[in-house]
Amino acid sequence: MKDIEINTLIRNYIDAYNTFDVDGMIKLLDEEVEFLNISKGIVDTETKGIDQFRELAKQSLKIFTQRRQTITQIITHDDRTEIEVDYEGTLATDLPNGLKAGETIKLKGKSIFRMKNNKLIMIEDYS
Repeated sequence: MKDIEINTLIRNYIDAYNTFDVDGMIKLLDEEVEFLNISKGIVDTETKGIDQFRELAKQSLKIFTQRRQTITQIITHDDRTEIEVDYEGTLATDLPNGLKAGETIKLKGKSIFRMKNNKLIMIEDYS
């Protein structure tokens, strides 16, 4: 894939994420997609395959009333593309870590994407 095609694919994924469009996210994924969420160096969420990813994406709809990832940088290295993001989300429910519904979370993070056959095959989110 050309850089512009990769960037468009990733931007479309982020746009679907920001608008809670699970179907829009899913159509951009390879059937064998792997997803990892790494927080403070620890993998706290992992899915393998499109069905597990879909289930996780549907569950996350209940957690936020709004959420937005804003891409601040895109860098492509060989077979992977890394984006840096500013993240902001407003909680819809209380979380076990003490955060309460209505509170806003703001953080910086990065995501690493790998592509296969014009689809996302690997997504790693770091915060």
